Amino acid sequence: MDIGAQQPTWRGRALVPVLVFLGTVVAVISSLGAPLVPTIAAVDHVSLSDAQWSLTITLLVGAVATPTMGRLGDGPHRRQVIIGAAAAVLAGSVLAALPLGFGFLVIGRGLQGVGLGLTPLAIATARDALSEERARPAVALLSITTVAGVGLGYPLTGLIAQSFGVHAGFWFGSAISALALLAAVLVLPSTAGRARHPLDVLGAVLLGAAIAGLLLVLSEGDVWGWSSQRLLGLAAGAIALAIWWVLHELRTSHPLVDLRLARHRVVLTADVTGLIAGIAMYLLMSLVTRFVQTPAVAGYGFGASIVVTGLVLLPFSVASVLASKLVPVLARRTSSALVLPVGCAISLLSMLAFAFARDSLWELFATMAIAGLGVGCTFAVMPGLIVSSVPAHETGSAISFNQVLRYVGYSTGSALSAAVLQAHTPAGRLLPTGSGYQSAALLGCAVWVVTGAVTIVLLRRAAGAAGTTRVLAGGPDLEEELLMEESIADAATGEDGARAADLGTR
Repeated sequence: MDIGAQQPTWRGRALVPVLVFLGTVVAVISSLGAPLVPTIAAVDHVSLSDAQWSLTITLLVGAVATPTMGRLGDGPHRRQVIIGAAAAVLAGSVLAALPLGFGFLVIGRGLQGVGLGLTPLAIATARDALSEERARPAVALLSITTVAGVGLGYPLTGLIAQSFGVHAGFWFGSAISALALLAAVLVLPSTAGRARHPLDVLGAVLLGAAIAGLLLVLSEGDVWGWSSQRLLGLAAGAIALAIWWVLHELRTSHPLVDLRLARHRVVLTADVTGLIAGIAMYLLMSLVTRFVQTPAVAGYGFGASIVVTGLVLLPFSVASVLASKLVPVLARRTSSALVLPVGCAISLLSMLAFAFARDSLWELFATMAIAGLGVGCTFAVMPGLIVSSVPAHETGSAISFNQVLRYVGYSTGSALSAAVLQAHTPAGRLLPTGSGYQSAALLGCAVWVVTGAVTIVLLRRAAGAAGTTRVLAGGPDLEEELLMEESIADAATGEDGARAADLGTR
């Protein structure tokens, strides 16, 4: 149903801006903790490793909440789930802003993490409530809000904290989250008519525990030691839980995430690309922010303030938003299958730029602009591929799982940057050598090469399997061709007739 067409009211016209605002607010708030970690440690009299939990807890809660919210949002309660999550973000923002001590700050940051599950639900809402013509650019824009918001959150946080104190940043988060909640209540359409499905509680618990264990391993590796028995035991437990979860999801009739959809190579491509691209993206961002703040006495770096460091990331946000506008045009003139490898190639160029051109701030500004363009192209097209490749009732769950894989990639990239720089830190010194940054950047180049190769190989095989190889040479959109072929095949073989009918009508 196209609300904007059937009900030409202000609510229909405001739907996309409100959804984008929701996603941007969540992204900005989730990044609030990163630049403030040293300040939080000083204000609350805790160690830097403890203060890091003000950032880690948000990602942990988000990774656990996102798939559950995605499945709940695929039923008749999507509006209530979105409003409830926005209310949790507001409550967490207020709790973090109040000077109640470090423990309450961590709890508040955890509540803010619930909001990380809002972007997939916003994408599902756009898919269901808008016409295909309006939904495509909206989905592309929503996909990069989580990326663009980080670049916006860093300079805003730094400026507010530097001018008014650490708690002022969280009061700012409270104000914008209150506006987002009010806008959601006023504009979001009802989904009461959607089918109700039982929640896979065991699947949610298993996935949440597995992801939490994995993220703890990545975030605490430097503190515990990468070869410590405690860390290795936690990693083994997380892997065991992940295997149990996969087996459970394949057997249950109403899974939290329908892993059988991964048989569709387009969905598999989007998920694998989201994971690997997330690693490379956060690897670069972690390197740049640390490099810019390093004192020049180290032989490199600029000794920049939090505000300047945030401004270096601003071109990343601007370029990623611009990329979301370019992706539909590029996809129409070539194919969606070409957008992913093109985005990977641009991102590879940004890594090469950081590896060999980082002697002045303007070079880093240019590097982050190139990175934003590449990442924006890559992330903007992925939800469209998923949306066009899964049944309508699986949209929220499928995109939520893709988002979780991105979060895992983000954490992995951050931990990877720290591990490489630590390996290039001489004994007795606090700062790594300049060669450590080049080594980490070259590793990032390798990651982007692998990502590009994965997108080309998987999408070519998908096109060949569906008899649509011509798409890669510039024919119709890959996902539309695959849907037509799969619908015909499913109908002819009698397998999953309901799904074939659903795909065929779309």
